[in-house]
Amino acid sequence: MKSVRIHEHGGPEVLRYEDAPDPELRAGDVIVRVRACALNHLDLWNRRGVNKLPMPHILGADVAGEVVDSADKQWPAGRRVMLQPGLSCGRCDACLEGRDNECPRYDVLGTQSDGGYAELVRVPLQNVVAIPDAIGFAEAAAFPLTFVTAWHMLVTRAKIRPGEDVLVLGAGSGVGQAAIQIAWLHGARVFATAGTDEKLARAREIGAYEVVNHHTQDVAAEIRRFTSNRGVDVVIEHVGEATWERSLKCMKRGGRLVTCGATTGYKAGIDLRFLFSRQYTIMGSYMGTKAELLRAAQFFFAGQLRPVVDRTFPLAEAAAAQAYLERGEQFGKVVLEV
Repeated sequence: MKSVRIHEHGGPEVLRYEDAPDPELRAGDVIVRVRACALNHLDLWNRRGVNKLPMPHILGADVAGEVVDSADKQWPAGRRVMLQPGLSCGRCDACLEGRDNECPRYDVLGTQSDGGYAELVRVPLQNVVAIPDAIGFAEAAAFPLTFVTAWHMLVTRAKIRPGEDVLVLGAGSGVGQAAIQIAWLHGARVFATAGTDEKLARAREIGAYEVVNHHTQDVAAEIRRFTSNRGVDVVIEHVGEATWERSLKCMKRGGRLVTCGATTGYKAGIDLRFLFSRQYTIMGSYMGTKAELLRAAQFFFAGQLRPVVDRTFPLAEAAAAQAYLERGEQFGKVVLEV
């Protein structure tokens, strides 16, 4: 099969478009013909060496395509599917209790296993989700990782309620555009940040009530102005070190901050007196469960959640696609078409 593999860690230049062995069907697995694979920042971190990978390696966590062969006949050849990117053992206490994203053996497709930058990919049967014919492959690939992450942050961890105020950082990111839509769907008033006027306008189109340019405006001051000096109930934080302090300043007394990433760095601090006197809740969040993905997918298939695809690239141009994502020019998802 044609694939894009890395043989060493480094910059986009280490991505090689080349032939690779076809995956072999095993008991409990399914082979999927990849039609689209969305990029994530995880791909960039894995390529750079944040996670040590088996080499040569195929990246890519977000996949949509068609079943080629399956160990279970309920998934016949030609069935259109998207993949749950989280891989879990299915046998431990966490998995059996429906908390598969807490599995001790949890992994993300394309990290320790070969992913979707290829014509074919092998995954466990439990990771396959059927998609309606009306859903395009690029949109289906753009949905799973960021929407299950944002759903877990807002619905499961923050327990968002109608009428609450939510601040979403980085509206143009995959998690950002997903969080805006999910918060709006649940009746929240959404504020969002971005770095260009174009991205701010796009954020309004998908549900943001007010927007802030984080390059030219004081985010905390603007949020205080929007909320009559009260602050927001929930902050969706995934940027990390560069925004941590201002994110805390945006919360009301008793507010909740949920973080799922550290794109700009992982060192962050807080004055404990500030934490307990204002009764803040700070929560970590990692990926999401398959049950949450299936719940969110109901709204996707009904047209109430719509992943934003910024741009597509052919598989052979994966290096250019990753370089584009690294520059941060996109609003929404960058997708490889295979």
